[in-house]
Amino acid sequence: MTQQCYQATIAAFDRANAEDPNKEIFNGKEYPKELLYAQRMTEMQERYAPAASEAVQLAVRAQHIRRWKIPRSDYAMDKPGYMLWRTTLYKYHAQTAGKLMREAGYADEMATRVETIVSKKGLKTNPETQMMEDIVGLVFIEHYMLAFAGQHPDYDAAKWIVIIRKTWNKMSPRAHEFALAGKIKLPEALLPLILKAVQS
Repeated sequence: MTQQCYQATIAAFDRANAEDPNKEIFNGKEYPKELLYAQRMTEMQERYAPAASEAVQLAVRAQHIRRWKIPRSDYAMDKPGYMLWRTTLYKYHAQTAGKLMREAGYADEMATRVETIVSKKGLKTNPETQMMEDIVGLVFIEHYMLAFAGQHPDYDAAKWIVIIRKTWNKMSPRAHEFALAGKIKLPEALLPLILKAVQS
């Protein structure tokens, strides 16, 4: 690992995410939303894959970089609009991460490698992309699934099972084992639905 480039890049990612106007309270402290998300991603990576490559470590930290710049409300509120928003985000996050990496001194080869991971290219075939997706799923389950449920009180059990399975199916068998082995905090209120979704 090129320590100087790595540290400069992580600092650049964090400065970018610290500009997020959206805030989240965690343990009584207010954080810029995407900065907190990035920190949670790194924390999960260190738990789930402490020997992850430098590229994965960087991609994990940049996965939502400056996400607020492309709001969902700019796109049609239907499935095609949602999919276009998601693919636009992937490209934007990847390009932003690559630009900041190059500015910090990384060569194109490493920057391109991180861009590939962040843009989610090669999911299920690229081990580094899959590792990041595993971490995305684990972070969502531990930190965001319960809040998401609170935003959608109209969803019934069947709808929730579909949502949980979509997240679960993107994750690798290793991530499944990690989650079910008590290595992450499962949202207690949703635990019966989670177990039903993943075991049936």
